[in-house]
Amino acid sequence: MAKRFQAPKGTRDLLPPETAVWAAVEDTARRVFGLYGYREIRTPLFEETELFARGVGEGTDIVGKEMYTFTDKGGRSLTLRPENTAPVCRAYVEHGMDRQPQPVRLFYVGPQFRYERPQKGRFRQFHQIGAELLGGKGPESDAEILLMLVRFLEELGFLKLQVLLNTVGDAESRTAYREALRSYLLPMKERLSEDSRRRLDSNPLRILDTKSADEQEVLAGAPALADSLTPDSRDHFGRVLSSLDAFGLRHSIEPRLVRGLDYYTNTVFEIVSEGLGAQNAICGGGAYESLIAELGGPATYGVGFAIGEDRLLEVLPADSPARRVVPGPVLVAAMGNVAEQVVEGVRGMVRIVERLRSAGIPAIESSARGGRLFELAERLGSPFVVFIGDEELAEGSYSVRNVSTRAQERLPVEAAIARLRQSFP
Repeated sequence: MAKRFQAPKGTRDLLPPETAVWAAVEDTARRVFGLYGYREIRTPLFEETELFARGVGEGTDIVGKEMYTFTDKGGRSLTLRPENTAPVCRAYVEHGMDRQPQPVRLFYVGPQFRYERPQKGRFRQFHQIGAELLGGKGPESDAEILLMLVRFLEELGFLKLQVLLNTVGDAESRTAYREALRSYLLPMKERLSEDSRRRLDSNPLRILDTKSADEQEVLAGAPALADSLTPDSRDHFGRVLSSLDAFGLRHSIEPRLVRGLDYYTNTVFEIVSEGLGAQNAICGGGAYESLIAELGGPATYGVGFAIGEDRLLEVLPADSPARRVVPGPVLVAAMGNVAEQVVEGVRGMVRIVERLRSAGIPAIESSARGGRLFELAERLGSPFVVFIGDEELAEGSYSVRNVSTRAQERLPVEAAIARLRQSFP
């Protein structure tokens, strides 16, 4: 027997009708982001490995453990993108977008790749919706991107959203706090996990994000990041909070929130929704001030977010507008001799189906009959079945039957088209 293939471990096929919900979520993103002036960018699926090592940080789990890296036939080290902020910033620098009117507002939709243990809601090929605001004015940029993100989630039907905020400070603040935290943890190094001991040298702030109860106990007496903030960082964060207050956006400060990427500075955030249980975070992001300079561009303030689309679809409210059922195609069935009639080399049924399509009505010809025809219509979500027989052809009409009620009426062609079009606005 021929070998039967399966999707690689950690990947999956997205099939209809589920793909219609994915498309509706992405359409909502494009519409809402467009209201704020964001335009879509599409970066390559793979980049030079060094882009992620320099941009994301060699001390992160992404770079250290999770990247799909390979050597191409030219001997170049390439990596399937594990995240998209670094590629977007690379494109900003490469194409001289700093010379455009600032800020530049960009969004993206597409797959990312990380080698991690497959589990519920996590895949090796996963999808993200994200946005980056580059060249903005700091606190104003932070507030704008949070307002847009909350609007997007609310339009998908999420209720009682709350913004969890923290500041990780500017470069000077981070350096001071990194040393303070490291000095505090070194005497208790043996109580830390292997990962945390490794982070103690490379990125001690990541230890604050631990889920281990033992490590959280160790951290209970740790110095507060707020004590290491420079006056500029305090002022920046204060202005972000004032802006959110002005717009009535629910928020709270989460002192241990740090996010997992090295490039974040100042504001970091997560969005949570009540009713999702312990895992109530939907997405997150933050600001960065040195990433574009690190990639060869000018000093540029940036802020962005990424939403795991797989997770988003998993927790999408049952009554979300994105779950609205999209009608399937009208089924057109020929009766009598009509199926075989040919005019100028084209079968008459093909002409009829094309006429419906030209009127904006999805339609397919079906050879099924009787109960099988309606079983097919129900499976496809077709609102109507159209019958064309010798009598209909002779008098210029269609017989239209409602799949749900089985009510049928014969209507002149134009009236029938008008009736069908009502189901496909």
